[in-house]
Amino acid sequence: MKAIEIQSNTDSRGNLKLDYPIPMPNKNVRLLILLEEDEELAKQEKIWIDSIAKNPAFDFLKDKSEDIYSCNDGEPLKDD
Repeated sequence: MKAIEIQSNTDSRGNLKLDYPIPMPNKNVRLLILLEEDEELAKQEKIWIDSIAKNPAFDFLKDKSEDIYSCNDGEPLKDD
């Protein structure tokens, strides 16, 4: 399998603009898109997660009596 990395842009509606000729006409292709994480969104998410972790409303989960399940409970999922 051959990998091709292409730098591209999106238009004002978020549509991918791709101007890259592939010398294999009439072929099915797969396109892998990796988006860079929005730093501001990641920062807000970290603040939210940190505040939940420190919220005393969830202190009961630190109580050992809440650990009623183990890795041996239940059955493995099976993909049919």
